[in-house]
Amino acid sequence: MKLIFAIINNDDSHAVQSALTKSGFQATKLASSGGFLMAGNTTFMICSEDDKLDEIIDIIKEHSHKRQQFVPNSSAYSSGAYTSFPVEVTVGGATVFVTNIERFEKV
Repeated sequence: MKLIFAIINNDDSHAVQSALTKSGFQATKLASSGGFLMAGNTTFMICSEDDKLDEIIDIIKEHSHKRQQFVPNSSAYSSGAYTSFPVEVTVGGATVFVTNIERFEKV
């Protein structure tokens, strides 16, 4: 068995959750935030048989989209001053961790 931790941008979390549910997978949904942009994310915990792992990751890939976003220039943070030149960064997509688990029970 595997335990999947999938960190998804909040903009994509509903689509990912709906697709997982439609495909018969159950997930625990946790609110989280990223360390770089301090933006809201959703972390899904999904327990799965080994042979379903690729199907789950494909669903996550299909419904998690990267997008461009403007953020304040990071040099502004270190100097304490604000610059009017934001920097474009890529956000979204998914970060997925897969671990082995020895036991899983729903009680």
